Amino acid sequence: MHYRTLGRTGLQVAPLGLGTDNFANPLPEATAHAILDCAVAGGINLIDTSNSYSGGDSERFIGRWLHARGCRHQVVLATKVHYPVGPGPNDRSNSRRHILAACEASLRRLHTDAIDLYQLHRPSPEIPVEETLYALDMLVRDGKVRYIGTTTHPAWQVMEALMVSGQRGFTRFVSEQPPYNLLDRRIENELAPLAQKYGLGLLPWGALAAGLLVGRYRNAADFPPDSRAALRGGIYAERISAAGISPAQLGLLWVKEQPAITAPLYGPRTVAQLEEVLPILEMTISDDLRQACDTINPPGSAVANFHNSAPWMKMSV
Repeated sequence: MHYRTLGRTGLQVAPLGLGTDNFANPLPEATAHAILDCAVAGGINLIDTSNSYSGGDSERFIGRWLHARGCRHQVVLATKVHYPVGPGPNDRSNSRRHILAACEASLRRLHTDAIDLYQLHRPSPEIPVEETLYALDMLVRDGKVRYIGTTTHPAWQVMEALMVSGQRGFTRFVSEQPPYNLLDRRIENELAPLAQKYGLGLLPWGALAAGLLVGRYRNAADFPPDSRAALRGGIYAERISAAGISPAQLGLLWVKEQPAITAPLYGPRTVAQLEEVLPILEMTISDDLRQACDTINPPGSAVANFHNSAPWMKMSV
C-alpha cells in the first residue's frame, strides 16, 4: 500500500482513516472491536475519535481494544477536544484549562500515554488563539500529544494559527478535518489551496454525504420528491454504473484522490461495510471519471450543506 505523509510531519498514514462516531451510538463494544480488527488487518492505521462521542464511550471502546490487542504502536491515534463534557462553564471550548483537563481524561480513556493527533473539534472565536496554541504546545512539550490539528475550521482561522505559531515558536497545526464530498466542495475555494501551500494534511469527514452517496437510491425516480439527493442522484447513479464500482467506493475514492487530501474518514456500522470499501486503498481515479464527477457538482460549489455544524459558515444551501 502507498502510505501518505500527514502534513509537514514524518507520520505515515493509509489513504483511508477509520471514523468512530458510531461507537457506542449505536454500536455495541463487540461490534466496534470487530471493526477495529478489520480496519487494522486491512491496512488502515489512522483511528479517529473524540472525547465528545457518546460521552467518552467511543474513546473507552478504543482504549480497551488497544489494551486487549497490545497494538498501540500499529495505529495513529487521533482524538479531539472542544465540546461540553460537563455542566460547568469551563467544561467546554478551547481554553487552556479545558484543553489540559480534557487531554488527561482522554489519555485515561484511551489507555495510552500519548495521543498522536490532538484536534480542536471546532473553533472558539471568543478565546485568543495564543491561549489555545500555548496549551497545545504545552501538551506536545510534555510528551502527551505528538501532533496537533483542527476540525471544521475556516481557512482564515487556520492561517491565523499558523502565523501565530511561527511568531511565538508554538507547535504548528499539521492537519485540518473538514466536511467534504461530491455534494459540498466549498473547501476547494480556500482551504484546499491553503493546505497545499502551507503543508497541511486534510482528513475529510462526511465523504459519503451522510448516506446520500451510498447508493440508497439507484434511479432518479426513486429519490424523494424535491430532496437534495434528487438534484444529483440520477447523474451519480450513472457514474457508478460507468465506473463499475460500488457507490460507497466511488464516493470515498473521489475524495481520496482529490488534491490536498491525505485520507478521508469512513465510519462504518458493520464489518461488511468496511470490507466493501477497503479495496479503494489500492485504487486510483482516472481523469475521465474525475471529470465526469465534476458534472454532478462543479468544483468549489455545493448543493447540500455539510458545514451546518460550523456556526461561522454564513452560506446556506
